[in-house]
Amino acid sequence: MLAGVLTGASAQKIKGSDTMLPLSQMEAERFMKAYPTQTVTVTGGGSGVGISALLEGTTDIAQLSRRIKFDEKQKLQKAGKTVREVIAAYDALAVIVHPSNKVGNLTREQLEGIFTGKIKDWKELGGDPMKIVPYSRETSSGTYEFFKESVLKNKNYMNGIMGMPATGSIIQAVSQTKGAIGYVGLAYLNKGVKAVHVSYDSGKTFVEPSAVHAKDGTYPIVRPLYYYYITTLEKEVKPFIDYILSETGQKVAVETGFIPVK
Repeated sequence: MLAGVLTGASAQKIKGSDTMLPLSQMEAERFMKAYPTQTVTVTGGGSGVGISALLEGTTDIAQLSRRIKFDEKQKLQKAGKTVREVIAAYDALAVIVHPSNKVGNLTREQLEGIFTGKIKDWKELGGDPMKIVPYSRETSSGTYEFFKESVLKNKNYMNGIMGMPATGSIIQAVSQTKGAIGYVGLAYLNKGVKAVHVSYDSGKTFVEPSAVHAKDGTYPIVRPLYYYYITTLEKEVKPFIDYILSETGQKVAVETGFIPVK
């Protein structure tokens, strides 16, 4: 597939979206195994951090769980940098609660009410009387942006919502707090939390977040995941990008809980 392309040693840096960490880390691991002269290092920090690193020249590839913003593109253009966009995989966003929570189904409208601060107690949703404690990603996160766009229909999050620096910290907080609710990429789900079934048709159908439901279009909270790189660095980054988009690379995406591009 890439034979003949990778003759010399090369080192790539990937930085950005926390959602994409499991994907990029596994892809990098397999890529380096197949091509021992290649080194790929992957770090998180959030989508905004990835784009800043691309601008500063401290990363070769920015990984984003949202599309690049107009002002980010402008800043790059001002710096004389043109970017190329690649969709690496798709991700379903799961809404999670504490495993002991009776509530298993929520509509988009109810989620909007929770995260904008209008719905404050689980008893309003058919659960036990208990204060709702919403956890969000922080503002530099692409997941924060996507959830706001898709679920809150661009309404503002409630004042004082707890913004967490990483997806792992949302999982931890929700698993330890009985009244908690948060949102994470599908690949991060574990037994410490419960994923709720979501309805985007006002409660007619509730769908469980899963790769199968994301792929067949029945689960509504799905988004593309992006890699961005500077076009002048194409020769250096292309072998890794090609690997990700290959049949082998897309199988890795499925293995790590993501939805393949094709």
